[in-house]
Amino acid sequence: MALWITTDRVELTKNATEEDLQIVIRAVYRQVLSNAHILESERLTTAESMLRNGDITVRGFVRAVGLSDLYRRLFFETSSPYRFVELNFKHFLGRAPQDQGEVSEHVRRYNEQGYEAEINSYIDSPEYLQRFGENVVPYMVGSQSQVGLRNVVFNRTFALVRGFAADTVGKDAKLISDIGIDLPTKIVPPARGSGAYSNTGKRFRITASKSSMNTRRSITTTEVGYSQLSRTIQNIQRGGGKIISVKEVA
Repeated sequence: MALWITTDRVELTKNATEEDLQIVIRAVYRQVLSNAHILESERLTTAESMLRNGDITVRGFVRAVGLSDLYRRLFFETSSPYRFVELNFKHFLGRAPQDQGEVSEHVRRYNEQGYEAEINSYIDSPEYLQRFGENVVPYMVGSQSQVGLRNVVFNRTFALVRGFAADTVGKDAKLISDIGIDLPTKIVPPARGSGAYSNTGKRFRITASKSSMNTRRSITTTEVGYSQLSRTIQNIQRGGGKIISVKEVA
């Protein structure tokens, strides 16, 4: 195996040396684990050996990392369902989710089919296979124009990898407000010395509908500040509600 590498792309092909293999392994850990520091004892030595012996491809190694207890502990056990899905898109497809439909599909898949099915759905997707194939390490591609994806994915992916969403610490989803009501995501430069940024003091009116026990739908209206917008939308959707509109009121 030989090694093909550019700024973002690392590919394992024929006649690779052990040094080449270690570059690939480190690239997978860096991408899939968000550059988290891992101890030597936390490395997936069995999966690494299988990759070295040709028993699995790079895609198989990515799958092993995604299904590992380490990935579950770092990103599933510490995150809300929406944040977990955001991170999965980032780690395995190299982009942000493009709309609420994608997020809801994956949350539903996890709830109905479980953790393993959720992780495999990215790695077995036509998008993954077309973009990375069997031996390219996933990398952030959402900053490039992608056929079949909306342009807003560029901004959302940019937000996930820099500025307020540069790290993976935190339970709450970063894009839920924009995705939930299909707003464009602003590209915000990172604050000096910090990954956080402040937003406006504007208020928003959320109109939502929900089915009752007698199958009638009730309409509710709630006014919240920007800081409560994400959590309020998430709570409505968790409760089976559907967002009708979100309008700025101040």
